Amino acid sequence: MNEKITLDHGSGGRASHDLIKNLLLQVFNSKTLAPMEDSALVQIGQEKIAFSTDSFVVDPIFFPGGNIGDLAINGTVNDIAMRGAQPLYISVAMIIEEGFPISDLEKVIQSIKKSADIAEVEIITGDTKVVPKGKADKIFINTTGIGVLRQNFDISAANAVPGDHVILSGTMADHGVTIVSKQEGLQISGNFQSDSAALNHIIQKLLGHAQHHIHVLRDPTRGGVATTLNEIAESSKMGIRLKEDSLPIRNDVRGACELLGLDPLYLANEGKFLIFVEPSVSEQVIQILKEDKLGKDSQIIGQVTEENPGKVLIDSPLGTSRLLDMLHGTPLPRIC
Repeated sequence: MNEKITLDHGSGGRASHDLIKNLLLQVFNSKTLAPMEDSALVQIGQEKIAFSTDSFVVDPIFFPGGNIGDLAINGTVNDIAMRGAQPLYISVAMIIEEGFPISDLEKVIQSIKKSADIAEVEIITGDTKVVPKGKADKIFINTTGIGVLRQNFDISAANAVPGDHVILSGTMADHGVTIVSKQEGLQISGNFQSDSAALNHIIQKLLGHAQHHIHVLRDPTRGGVATTLNEIAESSKMGIRLKEDSLPIRNDVRGACELLGLDPLYLANEGKFLIFVEPSVSEQVIQILKEDKLGKDSQIIGQVTEENPGKVLIDSPLGTSRLLDMLHGTPLPRIC
């Protein structure tokens, strides 16, 4: 094999998916890993444990709405919450470049602590390594989280069923546009801020009301909403049909995407999640979401169908349809 790793393999899109499926899964050969969920569920004694790990290399490390510290905590908390589990404990490991200012490190650490407190998780272990100048870029963070599934929820990307309403908890692409504007030093009109947030509390509230009517929960981070929906369609062997005019997008984000030639459906989100729910309770779910600041812009954006299994289609207001594939290429490197 003459191919080499490219930035595409870290985009969260088709190249990342193929690398994991065709190389890592083939070698590791783990039944628990095979579903490629945001977190693994394992049985330990009488407890069902959710376990997840993630690494964060975002550039820049400080951005409107957050920094690499809160992004790391929120990202891992959310991955555990997407299985219906309650996050409890987190490890934090840092690779720090020689010469990194202690004052910046303190800001990152304080942000980690604040985010962990908001999510009500405890940091219980970690590691710190320092590499020579030029061998890393400021700071990289790895977080690993453990949570417990207190009720017998069966939430998985494989569980989408025909008729399910697809709900997005808020506006798309806020994080992606914020990061690209900072990476490129662009002066674009708009109040861009990352949507980085811990979603475990709002998810537990939803599960307390809708319970077993919710089939799938996923947060559309790298690769955006389109890539995440493709993963769900492939895993569940169902089709998904979206309505373009139902997609919640802020006007300034839409304008920035048009200016930059980017599709908001493929840009990262760090404080939004997708819910696949039985139609009988979808309005109740929307009502619960809108009572919380993290769900005030929630919207039903589509539905699961038996047609076109494994595919995602989007209907335009003009009556035409197009296929939405996974992300190809790397529109935004080092997004998280």
